[in-house]
Amino acid sequence: MAILAIDQGTTSTRGLLVENLGVTRIIKSLEHSQFYPESGWVEHDAEELIQNIQMCIDSCDDLEAIGIDNQGESCLAWNGETKKAITPVIVWQDNRTHLTIEKLKSENLQDLVLEKAGLPLVSYFSATKLAWIVKNVPEASRLLSLGKLRLGTSDAFFLDRLAGRFVTDISTASRTSLMNIQTGQWDKDLCDLFGVPIQALPEIVSTTGDFGRIMSKGRLIPVTASIVDQQAALYGHGCRNPGDAKITFGTGAFALVVTGDTPHQSGKQGLLSTVAWQFEGEKPVYALDGGVYSAGSAINWARSLGLFETYDQICRFEKPSAIERDLAFVPALSGLGCPYWDRTAGGVWIGLSLDTRKSDLMQSILEGIVFRAAEVIAAMSEFISIKNEISIDGGVTANPYFCQFLADVLNRRIIAQSLAELTAFGTAKLTAGNNIDQKMRDSLARQYQPETDRRQYLEKFKDAVTRSIEWRS
Repeated sequence: MAILAIDQGTTSTRGLLVENLGVTRIIKSLEHSQFYPESGWVEHDAEELIQNIQMCIDSCDDLEAIGIDNQGESCLAWNGETKKAITPVIVWQDNRTHLTIEKLKSENLQDLVLEKAGLPLVSYFSATKLAWIVKNVPEASRLLSLGKLRLGTSDAFFLDRLAGRFVTDISTASRTSLMNIQTGQWDKDLCDLFGVPIQALPEIVSTTGDFGRIMSKGRLIPVTASIVDQQAALYGHGCRNPGDAKITFGTGAFALVVTGDTPHQSGKQGLLSTVAWQFEGEKPVYALDGGVYSAGSAINWARSLGLFETYDQICRFEKPSAIERDLAFVPALSGLGCPYWDRTAGGVWIGLSLDTRKSDLMQSILEGIVFRAAEVIAAMSEFISIKNEISIDGGVTANPYFCQFLADVLNRRIIAQSLAELTAFGTAKLTAGNNIDQKMRDSLARQYQPETDRRQYLEKFKDAVTRSIEWRS
């Protein structure tokens, strides 16, 4: 069995080929351009993403099935007749609709959105972005009047263009603020509230099933799974039961915990009620989600400033932890996600002195990412009992100092997965109907037990966060 899992992420498109029920290798990895046309705007070229997906598929022979995971909240508009994009992809990081969000908040609509969608009223989700397209792109208005406008998250565009099905899976739809979390269908009241024409949205379907077929090398290959990237990672980590949790440290840090077959309204704790996945013919499985906007991006930013050159330079430090020495960094470089949801927050260093060195700054950055992730886990723990073991993945988890500090702050066993492509791995397992050996993933994991109880420093870090909140407003 040869399965291709395509991980279409924020910075790249990667194809994971799975053969012989478990042997995996990256068959193709293609970075794409990031565009910042105005302050707070982030865009991708939709045609470049389509080209990169097709190139991943064309790099393989004799495929039996394809699965695709997507960025979640990134969205666009296209012509339903020609299947050509009429806008760039507006990326999940984009904050162009913050004034719209403030207006809706001033009308006291937060509770309605939270009740129906299970999500807080923030520009992170797709609804206001899609509404912005309808209002500001003349071609969108023209196509809408002709009944040819299609709006959706990036997965719906990929599937419509490449596989011939205008659909989105329920996990992705749950990230829009337009889907009713109880019914799993588009909600007319939410669509009217945001100004998104419901007739232009794709059909909501389960995570596994028939998503059409993609042509490659003269063959039509079935697409059998489509899912949000973080939910794919949750599945790839082996999380299946209530209380199972994972944290992926990529561009941002995203923690998810499985909650079971009933959605939980927890937005007031800064958490997101989301669909984890739904197998064809079965009930949805739900999760709680908490995101940190800046994780790996903060480390890359520090490297661009010259704070370090090679990653082995920041794997160990001679001095005690930075927070013990009253030095803290709040990684709010793109604002604060859970539990604050403040896009106006600014990154902060506090506790600098004349003897502060580059290594001290880097130590505080790593610790700041840990503390932000710990805030998310603390919010989740108030709502559901999280198991004593948390699985993590992502580039920074190769750093032993980071992993040990995380174990100490959470006071939990940390399982650092060495298999780099757990998002794609989860997508592959869904695509193959679970016929992929999980033992290979588990055998590569590294474990970190708590050594020093650092939970008391979380309150000091929260004090630093208060200096960051609403800074840009």
